Amino acid sequence: MLVLASASPRRRELLAQAGYTFEVRPAHLPEDPRPGEEPISYVTRLAREKAEAVYRELAGSSAMAGQDGGLVVLGADTTVVVDGAMLAKPEDAADAMSMLRKLSGTTHRVITGVAVVTAKRTEVAAEVTVVRFLTLGDEEIAAYVATGEPMDKAGAYAIQGRAARWIPRIEGCYFNVVGLPLALVAAMLEGLRISRSAS
Repeated sequence: MLVLASASPRRRELLAQAGYTFEVRPAHLPEDPRPGEEPISYVTRLAREKAEAVYRELAGSSAMAGQDGGLVVLGADTTVVVDGAMLAKPEDAADAMSMLRKLSGTTHRVITGVAVVTAKRTEVAAEVTVVRFLTLGDEEIAAYVATGEPMDKAGAYAIQGRAARWIPRIEGCYFNVVGLPLALVAAMLEGLRISRSAS
C-alpha cells in the first residue's frame, strides 16, 4: 500500500496523474529550519520526518497488523530559495507580497526533498529547478495576492496558476515547481516495485 504523507492537493493530483493508486495521510510536524541548515538538508530532513512519522503511525495501527511489510510511505517538502534565503508558505497577505517582491526580476531555485519509507529501508533524494521571474509591479503583486492563490504555496506563487505569465523559462523539472518531481518519485517507487493503476 502506497501512502502520501502530505496534505498538499497539488502533490495528490500529480501522483494520481502519474497513475499511482495511493491513500493520503498528512503528517503534522513543525517545519522550522534548524539554525544554519542548508536548503537541501532542510527539505530532505522534513520529507523523511513526515514519511517516518506516518509510517510509524500506520505500522502500529491494528488495521495494518501483519501487513506493514507492504506499506510504503512517500513524504515530500518544498522550499523556494532566493539570494540564499528560504521562502516557505506566506503567513499572511503582507508576507506573500514581500516574498513576491523578492522574487521579482530574479532567478531562484525551487528545491523539493522526497523520502520513501518501507519496513526495510528509507530512501531520500532532492530535486532542484531553476526558475526565472519577470519584474513585477506592486499593483500586479497586490492583484495576485488578492486572488488568494499564493497563500498556501512555498514562495507565494503557483507556476501552474496565474503566476505562469511571469515565468519565461525554467531549467529542470516543471513538476518539481508544482510540488512533486514526478520522474524522481517514479524512479524511487519503481525501485520498490510499486504497482501503478491500470489507468
